[in-house]
Amino acid sequence: MAGATRFIDKLKKGARLEPTKKEITLDSGDEVVMYVSPLTAAERERAKKDARSEDPGAFALQLLIQKARDSNGRPLFTPGDAAILKNEVRDSDLQKLMLCVLGVDEEEEPLDMKSGSEGTGE
Repeated sequence: MAGATRFIDKLKKGARLEPTKKEITLDSGDEVVMYVSPLTAAERERAKKDARSEDPGAFALQLLIQKARDSNGRPLFTPGDAAILKNEVRDSDLQKLMLCVLGVDEEEEPLDMKSGSEGTGE
């Protein structure tokens, strides 16, 4: 089967790890923009290790710090910003940012449920 595409190559091609623009409206009414790429297993593991806690909030905060980028691909936060984010930013705004990084607000590309029945005989 010369020329057959390996399954792993299909997975890599379909991953679409390019950052997407996220526009977040803060409680103050101000809008902020950040760019976030989809989460990989390695990033999840690193954030879990850096959180040094089983607390999901600490994990999400580490992901935010690691993954939030500006339009030029530069990080928006440094590890030293964790305390500032926790102590000097409204919790509701911080939650919105963390949920964006976790991919909870996937309004831009809704899940295509039609393709789930392929090959099932339905």
